[in-house]
Amino acid sequence: MEVMDALNLGEFAQYFSKIPTFPLFDLAYYIVSILYLKYEPGSVEVSRRSPVASWLCAMLYCFGSYILADIMLGHSPIDYFHNNSHIILASAVWYLIFYCPLNLFYKCVAFLPIKLVLVGMKEVVRTHKIAAGVHHAHHAYHHGYFIMIITGYVKGSGVALMSNFEQLLRGVWRPETNEILNMSFPTKASLYGAILFTLQEVHWLPVSKSTLICIFTLFMATSKVVMTARHSHGSPFTLVESWVSHLLFGSPLAVEDAHNHHHTAPAAASAPASPAKSKEELSEGTRKRKAKKAE
Repeated sequence: MEVMDALNLGEFAQYFSKIPTFPLFDLAYYIVSILYLKYEPGSVEVSRRSPVASWLCAMLYCFGSYILADIMLGHSPIDYFHNNSHIILASAVWYLIFYCPLNLFYKCVAFLPIKLVLVGMKEVVRTHKIAAGVHHAHHAYHHGYFIMIITGYVKGSGVALMSNFEQLLRGVWRPETNEILNMSFPTKASLYGAILFTLQEVHWLPVSKSTLICIFTLFMATSKVVMTARHSHGSPFTLVESWVSHLLFGSPLAVEDAHNHHHTAPAAASAPASPAKSKEELSEGTRKRKAKKAE
């Protein structure tokens, strides 16, 4: 406690939790989200053929979590679209990423050092969304613990959960990429984060919300930055999840598979992209080859 008091960690956590996310952190969130949209197969072709469909897909990538959470809580799914400043900012990012001359904006934000900073900033927004979702559900359903968890989970990963609907707007139907069947790291982390924030909200977790926001943001930002820098699509939870799943449900251990995933990736490069990979990002070379074929 003396060390924490000396470092003023409590005050820092309090200050950090109250940092406004708009416009700086939200801008980073929109850039990374739409950047991942551009990596998706067929997204560039759709932007040329139907800008309206491309814009709708971009809005789902940016605001899908709010839309899904509003539907779940009985609100209008278009409520969030009254935030004109957010819609205009996200639309400007969409236009620059897809239509900027010479692809200059895309090349800048896709440059790895810049992208790592943006990815870390995006996780600040994700954590705040999870905490806000749990808090909102707590006021509507004071003793609905599972509702709090589900709402926080949706706020943190609603974009991924709506991915199949977004694919339909792009004329793609790949049900095997269902996020419930193939949960990516952000989706799993959003679920675990929603559980932690729910426990804190009902005072079962002896830690302040500001401290939890600070710690969870640090974990998420560090994990995503490292994974992005290493071009990894794995999960820090794999080892623990494998043993727990084996213990409780009799599932086969997947520790060795996760360990060998990086080594087997080159051999499987000619195979179709895996669901986890397709939801994060395709390689730039693959995207360009597909764009040339479409032309």
